[in-house]
Amino acid sequence: MNYLTWKEEKITDFSENAVSDMYNRGFVFTRLGRGIMHQTRSVRINLEKFHLTSENRRLLKKGADIILEKKTLPLTDYSWKIGKMAKDFYDAKAEPGTFTANKTKELVTVSDNFNVFLSYSREKETEPLGYAICYGTTDMLHYCYPFYDLKKAPRDMGLIMMTKAIKDANETGRRYLYLGSLQRPNDTYKLQFEGIEWFDGKKWRTDLEEVKKILTK
Repeated sequence: MNYLTWKEEKITDFSENAVSDMYNRGFVFTRLGRGIMHQTRSVRINLEKFHLTSENRRLLKKGADIILEKKTLPLTDYSWKIGKMAKDFYDAKAEPGTFTANKTKELVTVSDNFNVFLSYSREKETEPLGYAICYGTTDMLHYCYPFYDLKKAPRDMGLIMMTKAIKDANETGRRYLYLGSLQRPNDTYKLQFEGIEWFDGKKWRTDLEEVKKILTK
């Protein structure tokens, strides 16, 4: 799978201010190695302008029994089931080999670019239905690499997970939540939230119709 990349930089300063500045310049962390960031058509939610829409509320109601738990990476209680879930999910949703069990284990057990692990479980159930591997500071959260059990999770699980993460970031006082990049026509699902901004290579924009046109070319 090819990803839209304009520039690549490898950082050595991992302080919150330095990393937040890179994200503000359209860069995002990658899974290619420690400190490697790519500048792309990044998309984020300005949480100062965010509020729940009727569709957001519908999804949260549908997933009312799904609980979000935040853990710090690297994990000390890694289970092989996490890697298998990621592999099965990405084999089905993308291309076989896109996300291997070994790469998943590496990302969540080694001190690398990601430091937040979101776990989603039903109330009174111990076995999680889904996860997301993320990067976060006190100011922002990069929600990335989500995966879930395709057999057990409810319909719209991906959007339920994302919406819960956005709501939590808003309630915990973060300023931005990053959703990766806009590069394919089906990435328009990321534009359904209030407060969306996208990076055009030089500055952040709010014209959603323009970026929709770009994605359809």
